[in-house]
Order: sequence, then C-alpha cells, then structure tokens
Amino acid sequence: MAERHHKLGLIGAGNMGSGLVRGAISSGTLAKDQIIFYDPDPQRQEAMQRFLGAGAADGNEQVVNQAEVIMVAVKPQVLGGVLSPLENLMADDHLIVSIAAGVTLSRLRELCGPEPALVRVMPNILCAIGEGAAAYSTDEKVSADQAAFVEQLFQSVGVAVQVDESLLDAVTGLSGSGPAFAAVFIDALIDGAVAAGLPRDVATQLAAQTVRGAAQWVLGGCHPTQLKDAVTSPGGTTAVGLRVLERRGLRNAAAEAVVAAAHRSEQLGG
Repeated sequence: MAERHHKLGLIGAGNMGSGLVRGAISSGTLAKDQIIFYDPDPQRQEAMQRFLGAGAADGNEQVVNQAEVIMVAVKPQVLGGVLSPLENLMADDHLIVSIAAGVTLSRLRELCGPEPALVRVMPNILCAIGEGAAAYSTDEKVSADQAAFVEQLFQSVGVAVQVDESLLDAVTGLSGSGPAFAAVFIDALIDGAVAAGLPRDVATQLAAQTVRGAAQWVLGGCHPTQLKDAVTSPGGTTAVGLRVLERRGLRNAAAEAVVAAAHRSEQLGG
C-alpha cells in the first residue's frame, strides 16, 4: 500500500463538493490539512484553495495518489471520463465515494477496477447550507470504519442514513427532488398570504419559518398527524383550510410526485 498524505481527496469542487468539505471542517470531522482537491475550473480551484489555504492538486492523478478517501463530486455524464483514466492508480486501501445520481455500484466497479472499496451516496442540494438529507449504500469491500466515516462526513452537513442500494431511487424521489416540492408549497403559502393582505416580504418570512418549525417539530419525534391535530380546533380556521387541501388533493399529489420522481430516477439509472 502506498503512503497517503491526506484523509480526503475531492475530485470536483462545485456546490456539493465544496459544501461537504466546508461542513466536514466546521464540524471537526476533518482538518484543512487533511484535504487535497482538484477541479478543472480555475475559479473553483482558486476559491477552494483560498478557503483551505493549501491542498490544491495539479490533477486528479495527484488526488488519487495522495488521499485515502476519494470523493467524486462530478455530474453523472462525465463520471466515466473522470474515473477511467484513474483505474490503474486505485488500490485496495482506497475508498471511492460517488455522489453521481443514478450511477450504480456495479457501474462504479467497472470504472474503478477490482481494488478499491465503493460507496454510492444520494445527497441533496441542501448540503450546501448544512441542512442536507443523504442516503448511502456500500459494496462488500467497505469496512465498518469506512462506512462510519462516510456517515460522519455527510452528517456534518445534515442527516445521513444507510440504505440498500435498491432504495436509492426512492431516496432520490424524496430527499433528492423534495426540496423543489417543498419550495413550491412554501411559494403557494406566500401567494395565499399575499392574497389575504400580507406584504410579500412578511409573508415569505412567516411561511418559511412556519414550514421550518413544523419540520423541526417532526424531527423532534412528533408524528405529523399529532402536530396537525394539535393545531386544528373543531370548526376553526385550520379545519376549514385542511378541508380545502384535502378536497384539492394535496396529500395524494405530494405522494404521487415522490413516486413519479423515484420511477424517473430508476429509468435514468437503467
């Protein structure tokens, strides 16, 4: 095994990759001098170097040669072109972590060769603000310590859970696409409040905080139905509003949106 000088090597320093690095550092999971990175975009490379103070590599080959864990944060359509030239550099002490949507562990094995351990992660865009929701799957070569490191890394920017790979399409439909669904709901609440007379800036602040607070309540262990019942008085304003949502099919529409997005993820991955 070659001597590795860095714990994490980042290939691709876009929003997701740079957000993960910043979260890992702020949480104490990694120190700045444990990271080496490369991005072909000079602006991204310069921005990451300013943040870390060092760690800039001359290319992906240097990242692979010097790091134990290789985070591949590039788009699915370019993943093959990035990984194939690196296959001969990958050893059995490497852990490759891919966040490319729809790229299976079996496909990663084809690209990376027989040596490294592999992890596939489905994060979401909210990782960039430290509020992500990610799920990951491992292949048979991943050790318990390696899996624990991946979970710790993604928990530094939100929530991370381990699932069977067959469930990652469902994760894509829920937490991958979910921020857009939630944004549409918040936008609708704002429009309704404006129609009822509130200034848009006030409506925006109150709507976003209301949804945020409801989410925190559920994360604290309260079932959504309990929260609904706690707010709803017989014959009151909430009861009337809920009748409209049920009559217009909000619940079914939201559930079907997640299922449809999951099915689309499966099609794209196939």
